[in-house]
Amino acid sequence: MAYVLQVDFKMEGPFGDEMAEAFSDLAESINSEKGFMWKIWTESPETNEAGGIYVFETKEAAENYLDMHTKRLAGFGITDVNGKIFSINDKLTKITNGPVGN
Repeated sequence: MAYVLQVDFKMEGPFGDEMAEAFSDLAESINSEKGFMWKIWTESPETNEAGGIYVFETKEAAENYLDMHTKRLAGFGITDVNGKIFSINDKLTKITNGPVGN
């Protein structure tokens, strides 16, 4: 069973193309995290928020990543991180064309 990690936090930017350029090395490094499957990057310049929706192979991998990522964000001065982990209902996700499931 795969697990979703939802993360969001306040951030002053950059957003859009500037964010893509600034964080491309970070994006590449996420690919090597244990149990990582994929991520959707989220941003809202209007509310100064950013984050992502991640999928991990196991709950443990999602928990470990959230712990590490929260510490990394603190190093950037971002301390109010909202992170939630959910299991995925594979049968319903398959019906709605989600990119996970059997």
